[in-house]
Amino acid sequence: MLRITDTIALQDWELTESFTRSSGPGGQNVNKVSTAVELRFEAARSPHLPDAVKARLERLAGRRWTQDGAIVIRVEDTRSQARNREIARDRLAELVRKALIPPRRRIATRPTLGSQRRRLAAKTRRGAVKALRGSVEPDAE
Repeated sequence: MLRITDTIALQDWELTESFTRSSGPGGQNVNKVSTAVELRFEAARSPHLPDAVKARLERLAGRRWTQDGAIVIRVEDTRSQARNREIARDRLAELVRKALIPPRRRIATRPTLGSQRRRLAAKTRRGAVKALRGSVEPDAE
């Protein structure tokens, strides 16, 4: 079980871990031991997360969200399988914690008088530059 908050905990059946050989440094160890961890969380099927949280989680996960609604986190930071496993679980917990926070509603504000004047002045200058781009009349000498 992975505890996210006091009220939310992810059950073991929702999480799947697979271990593969890691790339990068490690000497002979890298050829023998599967230290890289791929943690898969079935987010779309999770009964512990509300629909709004699942939607935010999908947006936050980005490329890590799969077609069937799972989040896949791959960690191969260290040479230790146990440490990589811990890092993957921490990253998943942090991602879910971020998704639990609802976005604050934006309060519409009026533009300041100064910003309105600056915008209109910039439009006038730009229009003047474009007006000068007209066709050139041949000089009548």
